[in-house]
Amino acid sequence: MRKRWLLVVPALIAAAVVPADRSTPAQASAVPSPVDRVAKLTGPQSINDTEARFGLKATDLGILWDNGSGEILSAFGDSYGSGWTGPGGGAGDQATIDWRCNLLLRSTDRELSDGMSFDSAAEDRPGHAKEFLPCKKIDRDEHTVIPTAGISVGKRQYVQYMSVNYWGPAGSWFTNYSGFAYSDDNGETWTKDAGARWQNTKAWDDNFQMTALTKSGGYVYMVGTPNGRFGSAHLARVPEQQVLQKKAWRYWDGRTWSPLEDAAVPVAAGPIGEVSVQWNAYTGKWLMMYLDEHRASIVLRSATDLTGPWSGEQVVVKGTDFPGLYGSFMHPWSQGPDLYFTMAQWDPYNVFLMHTKLTDDGRTTNLVSDPDFEAQTSGTPSAPWQLSGTGGIDRSNLSHSGTNNAYVRDSIGAHQLQQTVAVRPNHRYRLSAWVRTAENNSETMLGVRTLRGRTIAQQTGGAHPQYTQVSVDFNSGQQSLIQLYAGFFGHSQDVWLQLDDVVLEEVS
Repeated sequence: MRKRWLLVVPALIAAAVVPADRSTPAQASAVPSPVDRVAKLTGPQSINDTEARFGLKATDLGILWDNGSGEILSAFGDSYGSGWTGPGGGAGDQATIDWRCNLLLRSTDRELSDGMSFDSAAEDRPGHAKEFLPCKKIDRDEHTVIPTAGISVGKRQYVQYMSVNYWGPAGSWFTNYSGFAYSDDNGETWTKDAGARWQNTKAWDDNFQMTALTKSGGYVYMVGTPNGRFGSAHLARVPEQQVLQKKAWRYWDGRTWSPLEDAAVPVAAGPIGEVSVQWNAYTGKWLMMYLDEHRASIVLRSATDLTGPWSGEQVVVKGTDFPGLYGSFMHPWSQGPDLYFTMAQWDPYNVFLMHTKLTDDGRTTNLVSDPDFEAQTSGTPSAPWQLSGTGGIDRSNLSHSGTNNAYVRDSIGAHQLQQTVAVRPNHRYRLSAWVRTAENNSETMLGVRTLRGRTIAQQTGGAHPQYTQVSVDFNSGQQSLIQLYAGFFGHSQDVWLQLDDVVLEEVS
């Protein structure tokens, strides 16, 4: 993935140490409740009987957008008919599998509590949903063409799609380009606009190969990621009437809207796969939902502005509960605290309607994901945290709050816990954390650095026998991705440090 390495502006550093308490740490503004599966939407035993009605036995994705005329349009990826046997895509009798690279269904159902019914499909013959965007079906050329986002402007429908060259290892694929297609007859016929394409690079790292689309203030916004599920999110926009004019698109460079695509900076740190973005009136926040491949979970971020800062990840659906989950797309007609979204699963290779409830805790947005380590499920730190050196997760009420905390312990060398976070360039931030150490720990550290390892700000100190909140203020300078860290440097004696309730927030 392309990265921008820029000189760091000297930071203004201030540190504070305050007495320990057991107060509740700051959290992200939009907080999901436990999820429930409402209904199976496609395939055998689905509420829509799509195999009999549309020749659709297996499919994935199910991106959603409002067509502006009282319908939800839903576009699907690689889809199969009666010859499909599974598990996963492409498995079955090739003579009767009836592979279509993509499909489109329509819904007027506003009562989502019992599922989403489909009323019609774009068809090539009665009872058979058609491939609405043509594809070559040639591996290492154009294996498939898959929609990744849709939006309406007036009566015109737009779909952003990716031309997949070939499939790589799990979570990885490689695209020729992404592009816009449009329809003026509610999705029956489509035209690919050759001038509205984002060509991939030779290194397969263009930042707008998969997208989410949304509208605000007369603009269409595009949240883009590289091909696959491991890149960060970037932001672009264009006036609504100029969607197909590629030169009219502008890219958020952290300060202003640039005409240069390469100027786009990350607004949310990866790994981000199959992203959807939507304004949520109930919380008064923008929501970003996607699969975090490293955590094997569907997660949610929130922000007051599309440019950020975006909160840390809140887990919505765990892969341990729904194995093989991916492709989550928020339903535009979700109301109040009820958030509905589609979600695919690989083994059944079909799409489900899911539901969660949102709350707004009203607190300052924390940019750290899993700040209290409560999402850690074993004694070894895992995503979104990384361990450098020797350490683990305490799961026995040794924490500052909750049940879990992280720790590092050894006798010699640097040992740290770290996480990569997206920040807005040239903004002021405060990093704080609750720390407890061995009485002989003389070199503790809490800080932030560039992804190349240059220190932006660091607070060092000695022992903290009781949990103590340590903080450091800094200016992000020209950085859009930073790495926060906490740990110690040992000198030939056994020392340890416990870490909990980490907060990174913008300050005025």
